[in-house]
Amino acid sequence: MLQLSSLTTNTTKEILFAMNTVTQKMLSRQSLIKYAEKHGVTKAAIKYDVSRQYVYRWKNRYDGSLQSLADKSHRPHSHPNQHTEDEIKLIRDMRRRNPHAGLVVFWVKLRQRGYTRSITGLYRVLRRLGEPRKTLPNPKYIPKPYEKMTYPGQRVQIDVKFVPSACLVGEAKEEKFYQYTAIDEYSRFRYIEAFQEHNSYSSTVFLEHMLKAFPFKVECVQTDNGLEFTKRLLKENDLTLFEEKLLELGIRYKNIKPYTPRHNGKVERSHRKDNEYFYACHTFYSFVDFKKQLAVHSRKYNNFPMRPLGWNSPREFLNHFLKTGEVILH
Repeated sequence: MLQLSSLTTNTTKEILFAMNTVTQKMLSRQSLIKYAEKHGVTKAAIKYDVSRQYVYRWKNRYDGSLQSLADKSHRPHSHPNQHTEDEIKLIRDMRRRNPHAGLVVFWVKLRQRGYTRSITGLYRVLRRLGEPRKTLPNPKYIPKPYEKMTYPGQRVQIDVKFVPSACLVGEAKEEKFYQYTAIDEYSRFRYIEAFQEHNSYSSTVFLEHMLKAFPFKVECVQTDNGLEFTKRLLKENDLTLFEEKLLELGIRYKNIKPYTPRHNGKVERSHRKDNEYFYACHTFYSFVDFKKQLAVHSRKYNNFPMRPLGWNSPREFLNHFLKTGEVILH
């Protein structure tokens, strides 16, 4: 017997409500049967607004107890188009051999063996048979320990951002503009510049301008494997202008692993912020217009407080370190 006291108040109310609903139907049917026994089936049908067949059905089912007047399941026992025993056996055998196959893949494999039912029909049968897909756990990505920089210029990330075409209007509508970005991993201090081309020559020019703009010596530059930086994925031995310039300046060059932009995470994140706060609300009528607006955006970025820097701006954080050699305490 279900102990109502052990249930929550809401659950108890729901159960009592359901019991009362069923009891009312059963009592109504009992009243109908008693009236029919006293006054006849026809008068009972007229009084209760039901058919004579309805009265006879419940009168024949009634055995003197209310439980005999309860509704029975209306679910059919069989269906003319239900799966055959051979089909059920095929599904079970195939599921045993393919426990990890998804619904569509499993359905295709069954069709190759003569199965003609629909995917939805197969889904219902699998659910009824208790034969769900046994999903394997995804291999967990274990990132390498992050190497924190300890001083400005220890490593600088460089990347190129394509200016969204929706931002180009007027004379600039058919053109393509590019934003070169360099960000110091330690201080988050950033230098950006507008270009009309992205190639090894533009990358070299940007590198020279970046080194003049940064008030510290750069020891290492890190980029992705784009052709504007390197040809190493083409397995060519000749160096690009960009690589030759780094070699000439004695700056170590590091490439990230192919197809893993998260390894260049700081510059990628800064580009995402550029999309949200700059490109989403600005339009450019010419390259000169783009260059001017980008310069204003660059100043705002370097003077905006950041949480990783203890709510200091990159410029404040960098200037404090260059003057004192100490990190600002958070």
